[in-house]
Amino acid sequence: MNRMADLLNVSEVSVAFGGETTIDHVSLSLAPGDALAIVGPNGAGKSVFLRALLGMIPYRGTITWAPGVRIGYVPQKIDADRHLPINLNNLLNAKAALLKLTKKDIDAVVAAVGLDAKLMKTSVGHLSGGQFQRALIAFALLGKPNVLILDEPTASIDKPGEEAMYELIHRLQKQYEMTVILVSHDLSFVYRYSTKVLCLNKTGVCFDAPEKALTPNVLEELYGSHKFFHYYHHLNDDHPNEHHE
Repeated sequence: MNRMADLLNVSEVSVAFGGETTIDHVSLSLAPGDALAIVGPNGAGKSVFLRALLGMIPYRGTITWAPGVRIGYVPQKIDADRHLPINLNNLLNAKAALLKLTKKDIDAVVAAVGLDAKLMKTSVGHLSGGQFQRALIAFALLGKPNVLILDEPTASIDKPGEEAMYELIHRLQKQYEMTVILVSHDLSFVYRYSTKVLCLNKTGVCFDAPEKALTPNVLEELYGSHKFFHYYHHLNDDHPNEHHE
């Protein structure tokens, strides 16, 4: 856990609200370039764990980031007033001014996430879920983070758009040479693109490579008859020789 190459070390981290434990004794380590997927049922503490990593809530245990870490954060959802007269240009220009970045820096992240000039002039309240999520990712990429944290990036996206969003995140990770930490319910994405998986449940925790963490035995122990367990069988039937990067 204390290797010099580690980007992140988490040791025995627990979080409790109102005397009730939400996450209990989570330990893991990530190297630069890892892709960590956090899975589990609703109420298992996935978003809580992200907030602990970001230092947004109190916790017990230790969370240690390597020197020089720059974090970009994409929240699960931001409710935007449809009548708010702010467009994407306004949002990105405001952050760029704060960070003393140039128009070239803005143009680079806009192109990277696939936003066009028309969308950049559209009020944030009139964007689709997928368009707004791409905008939030572009916002997070300003400042060139080497860690990107995303809380259920497909939560507000329809089914056809989910695959495109996960492929975008994977491409951006390679393009920007980032470590990615995200919450996901899509085990097909987790199995294809993740190097590490953190399985959370109130009855236990599992952290390992996907091929070890996403076995029927582990999933059944953590989730019982939960849909994850059943979905694994379907996934394994469709991809019996799936290759992991």
